[in-house]
Amino acid sequence: MGRITVRRSVTRLSLGKPPSRKADFLAAEEPLEIRVGGQQLAITMRTPGNDFELAAGFLVSEGVIARGDQFRSAMYCAGADGTADGLNTYNVLDVLLSADTPQPDPDLARNFYTTSSCGLCGKASIDAVELTSSYEVASDPVTLDAGLLVTFPDKLREQQAVFEKTGGLHAAALFDAATGRLLVLREDVGRHNAVDKVVGWAVQNDRLPLTGTVLQVSGRSSFELVQKAKMAGIPILAAVSAPSSLAAELAEAGGMTLIGFLRGESMVIYSRPDRILPTEEVKA
Repeated sequence: MGRITVRRSVTRLSLGKPPSRKADFLAAEEPLEIRVGGQQLAITMRTPGNDFELAAGFLVSEGVIARGDQFRSAMYCAGADGTADGLNTYNVLDVLLSADTPQPDPDLARNFYTTSSCGLCGKASIDAVELTSSYEVASDPVTLDAGLLVTFPDKLREQQAVFEKTGGLHAAALFDAATGRLLVLREDVGRHNAVDKVVGWAVQNDRLPLTGTVLQVSGRSSFELVQKAKMAGIPILAAVSAPSSLAAELAEAGGMTLIGFLRGESMVIYSRPDRILPTEEVKA
């Protein structure tokens, strides 16, 4: 669809120099309405692309599905532009679940735009995640060499093609903890959307639960990112910045390894440090 970036004329100004006009590229941001069986479930602001993955990952994070075979199909809805022309704007997506999968609770529907967070907060939300998650990450026996882990931020950055062009996208990447191999990377204006796209990739490739993996994200780790990782069975979440207090609390309660300030050759481990094996050198 060619809608990941938008070309725009801008004015560049530097002290001591005259203003100059130039063309620049911005990361696209458009609403995506997610429907299940024709019923609206959520509207999120996202970067167009990998929308089926985004919807599938969102359904996992909300506890609607836990297996790939529960996500039967998805299709864009024509006539979604609200005009008589009936154009397909590719901004409304309808998901069909398997016959044995219950439809989402109507109370789950969010008739508003979701941006950087989903509105979950507090102890009640932590209990809710514990009750609805289909996977137990605390028992995952995965370990990870610290010398391998410190290479992940650079590997993520090297693969951020759209960020390189716009400077305006978050990224989430999934790595194999044993080998350090990059499994998938997704970019989006919302880091939570990038994570949903990664989880959706796992849904479509029948990879759930994501045992033995590491989720590396740009920016910080919020409560919602820990929630999404746990719902997908990811045992280790790493970020280049600090987590929020609630993110650390949820990670500890769920037995997830949470890492922040992963920069250069150092890191801070907030929960389950036993999974990270000390080393004296970087491993390519």
